Amino acid sequence: MLMKSECLHVLLSAGLAATLCSTTITPANAQEPIFDEARFGVLASVDNGHHEDGVFATGMIFFDPWGHDAAQGIDKLLRPRIHLGGSLSTAGETSQVYAGFSWTADLTDRLFLEVGVGGAVHDGDLDYDGGSGPALGCRLLFHEYAAAGFRLTDNWRLTAQIEHSSHAELCNGPNDGLSRAGVMLGYKF
Repeated sequence: MLMKSECLHVLLSAGLAATLCSTTITPANAQEPIFDEARFGVLASVDNGHHEDGVFATGMIFFDPWGHDAAQGIDKLLRPRIHLGGSLSTAGETSQVYAGFSWTADLTDRLFLEVGVGGAVHDGDLDYDGGSGPALGCRLLFHEYAAAGFRLTDNWRLTAQIEHSSHAELCNGPNDGLSRAGVMLGYKF
């Protein structure tokens, strides 16, 4: 709990002074939002070999438990943000959920670059079964993304993002992977 006191000093007649104080108690975490940022957008397949139809409604939320945004220099590398996200196919292709770590580097006050790595779980085809989509070999995949962003205001940002999911030849079966790119609109709390 945090306590905040405000006092008012009053000068009474005959040179006497009185002090009136009020105290407000607020929870210690009242100013700390649960989420650091939320992003929503659309991505499309950019894979030439096994192109996926439709677009992918995509969302990500970010947490900053180690103070990545406040860190400077090498500390920024040691304090990544945590991301949790997913993409939903609008055309019956592969949907996925993913989580991992993200690092942001400011180029200017408004421009930034970002990279993230982690893992994903998907509902796509594992083997070639006559479908047109990619064969992914196993349910668990690595998930990486890179983004370039622009801060529209202190809270709103626009990012161009490219992402890739595959198993990096660590399980048996095909490894066509998922490659997608698009734009996302984010709100920083």
